[in-house]
Order: sequence, then structure tokens, then C-alpha cells
Amino acid sequence: MFLFMSLAEEEKDRKIEELGERIAELEASIRLITKPYADMVERLDQVQGIVNRYFRLLDVYQTHGGISIDVIIPQVKDPISKEIVRVLLDHPRLNISQLADELKKRLGSSSRRIVRSKLLVLVEQGIVVDDLEGKVRTYSVSSPVIKKWSQVLGLTK
Repeated sequence: MFLFMSLAEEEKDRKIEELGERIAELEASIRLITKPYADMVERLDQVQGIVNRYFRLLDVYQTHGGISIDVIIPQVKDPISKEIVRVLLDHPRLNISQLADELKKRLGSSSRRIVRSKLLVLVEQGIVVDDLEGKVRTYSVSSPVIKKWSQVLGLTK
């Protein structure tokens, strides 16, 4: 009788082990089958995020008539400094001569002396950063301003 119970228990243990293996196989199959759906849900979330940012951008355009420098950096008051920031947003890493040339195209006139003085103020305010490469100093819009611009556009949080 003891041998019979031992065989019955072994058979029961073997069946439990088989069931465990089959459950593991089923779980693996379910994961394999549901992976494309999980990927699709993730992509839909991404698309929804893009659509939400797009509508936010449309709202900013509707509210303000566009995204101007005034929305991003209201402390910049004079038109030449605003245009310098616009130029540097379009063309980062320009030197004073290149910046003056671009301003001349946009505004009709420009002098290196005025551009230099406006840049010094913008650098002091942290709106523009300068970088010395050898003997040439170039200027770009600062990272905090770029980050704020991206936030207003809804590209980042």
C-alpha cells in the first residue's frame, strides 16, 4: 500500500510539474501574442501626445497670433535685440560680422558696434551665450531660452 501511495504521489507531482510547464508555455504564448498590441498602445500614446502638443501650439497661435520673442523672453524690449535672438534661433553660432550681415538683410541696416553692445547685454541676461573658438567668438541662444521655447511650443514638459 505504501508503494501504491508513493506511485500515486509521484504521478500527482509529475502531473503538477507538467501543468506548471504548460502554464509557463501559455504565459509565454500570451506575451508573444499581446506584444504587438502593447506596442500599438504605446504608439497610440505617442501619437496622442503629438496631437495634444499640436493643439496646444494652435492654441498659442490663436491666443497670441504667433509665437513671438515677447512670449518667450519678455525682458527683451528693444527691436534690435529681439531680431538678434531671432537670427540666432535661425542660425546658431554666428560671429559678430555674420550677425551684423544677417541683421542688415533683415532690417536694412546694421553696425557691428551696435550688434556688439546688444550682444553684451543679452549675454549678461543669460539669453545668449558666447563661445570662443580660437580667435573667433560665436554666439548662440542659451539652453534655458531654448528649453523655454520648446515648452511653449509643447515639444517638452
